[in-house]
Amino acid sequence: MEILTKEKRELIKKCGQYLRRSLDKVVVEVKPGVSTLRLDEVAEAALRSLGCEPSFKEYEPRDGGRRFPSSICVSINDEIVHGLPNIARLLEEGDIVSIDIGARYQGVCTDMAVTVPVGKISSAAAKLIDTTKKSLEIGIAQIKPGAKVGDIGFAIAKYIEAAGFGVIREYVGHGIGSQPHQAPSVPNFGRKGTGETLPDGLAIAIEPMVAAGDWRTSAGEDGWTVSTADGSLSAHFEHTILIEDGKPVVVTR
Repeated sequence: MEILTKEKRELIKKCGQYLRRSLDKVVVEVKPGVSTLRLDEVAEAALRSLGCEPSFKEYEPRDGGRRFPSSICVSINDEIVHGLPNIARLLEEGDIVSIDIGARYQGVCTDMAVTVPVGKISSAAAKLIDTTKKSLEIGIAQIKPGAKVGDIGFAIAKYIEAAGFGVIREYVGHGIGSQPHQAPSVPNFGRKGTGETLPDGLAIAIEPMVAAGDWRTSAGEDGWTVSTADGSLSAHFEHTILIEDGKPVVVTR
């Protein structure tokens, strides 16, 4: 668990704002007929124009698999996370698209994700997006003096499951700082009062991933894309949060 120095705390706040601005430019491009590769190109150009590097590009997984080739993950409809941008993959009216993006700036990293509609979407898809987005805010609100990791996951899962949706369990939030992914793990489920205490100076990425149906997942043939096993829609939201004075500072807001 990395406790950020005063200097790194200021840098991660700046990195978070650069990441937010870059993602905003990508979201503007989401419309029918646009390729997922185009979204990736916009993201990389925006990050680099602000002095950042895309922290996902050439990311090497812990299991030694092939490096991630792109600057963002673009996951459509039943795809949960880690979707690979592709020039032949075009967005269609009615799709929902999860965009996960990370930045590295002067030795610190930030991470965030949103799910956005492509044109007009179904009321069921809109409810899924709204519920997932709200669950992230509920998770962030659990951060207070003495809070533990389990408090976050408990609150997120309670809200999601009450809405009739499934909480993805295989993929979770994480600590962040000098590296894109580090301790502690921050699941979107758990028990109150359990897990590590959240100290000042810690930065974490909270990222609920939610399925309209069952929570079980299926790995894609490309070695990266993860989808719902039952083919139901999925949504994903994420913020990087710095803890200061026992309170959450959402650096990617």
